[in-house]
Amino acid sequence: MNLIGIMLAIGPAMAPTLGGLALAALGWQAIFFLLVGFGLLAIFAVIVFMRETATPDRRRARPGPLLSAYSELARDPRFVAAAAVLGGSVGALYAQSTMLSFILIDKVGMTPTAFGLGMLMQTGSYFSGSVCLRLTAAKLGGEGSVRVGLACCGLGGLLIALSVHFIAPSYLSVMLPVAFSSFGIAFLTPHMTTAALQSFPHIAGSASAMMGFIQMAGGFFGGLAAALLGTPFIAFGMIIPAMLFVSVLSYIRFASLTRRMVLNAARAVGE
Repeated sequence: MNLIGIMLAIGPAMAPTLGGLALAALGWQAIFFLLVGFGLLAIFAVIVFMRETATPDRRRARPGPLLSAYSELARDPRFVAAAAVLGGSVGALYAQSTMLSFILIDKVGMTPTAFGLGMLMQTGSYFSGSVCLRLTAAKLGGEGSVRVGLACCGLGGLLIALSVHFIAPSYLSVMLPVAFSSFGIAFLTPHMTTAALQSFPHIAGSASAMMGFIQMAGGFFGGLAAALLGTPFIAFGMIIPAMLFVSVLSYIRFASLTRRMVLNAARAVGE
C-alpha cells in the first residue's frame, strides 16, 4: 500500500511542475496535448499489461447489489470514520491545489513556470514521507504510522492558519506548512486504507470505490468552498486547516470504535 501510495501521488504532485514547464516552453495548448498523451498511455497500459485476477460477476453491477453494498458501508460507523480520515487529509491535498496557483502567482508574484517548479516542495515532501514510512513502518506499526502522519497534518494545518493570519505571504510561509501536511498524509494513507477495507472482503470493490469518491468529494467541496469565499488566500487559511483537523478528529472516532469492537469481540469469546 505504501508503494501504491507513492505511485498514486506522483501524477497529481508532478502535474503543476510539468504543466508550468510545458506552458513556458510550448504555450498553453501543450498542456492539453500532454493530457491526451497521458490518457493514451494509460489506456495502452491497461490493455497490454493488466490482467483480471478475479472471476467477473456481472450480477454485482446491477443496481440492487450495488445499492445494498453502499448501504452496508454507509451504515458502518468505523468505515465512515476511516473514510473521513482520508477524505479530510487527501481531500485537503486536492483542494489546496485549486488555491495555491492563485496564491503563489497572484499574491506572492511567482511566474507560472516558477510556480510549477515551486510545487516540487509538495511533491518532495510527500515522496520523502513515503520513503520514511517504508523505512520505519515495521517499527512504528500501522497505528503508530497513522499517529505520526496525523501529528504532521495537525501541525501543518495549524501553521497554515497562523501563517495566513499573521505572516506576510511568501513562498516559504505558504509552502512550508504544506510540506508538513503532505509529509504526514504519506504516513497515514496506507494503513487507513487497509483498515477501512479489511472488514469488507465480500464488497471490496464497492468499499474502495466509495473511499475514492469520498476523497475526491472532499477535494471538490473544499475547492467549492474556496470559490464561494472568493479570496483564495483567506480560503487557504480557513478551509485546509479545517479539513486537516476533521481528519484528526475522525481518527479519534475511528480509534474509539476499533477499541470498542475489540472489547466486544473479546467479551464474546469469553462468554
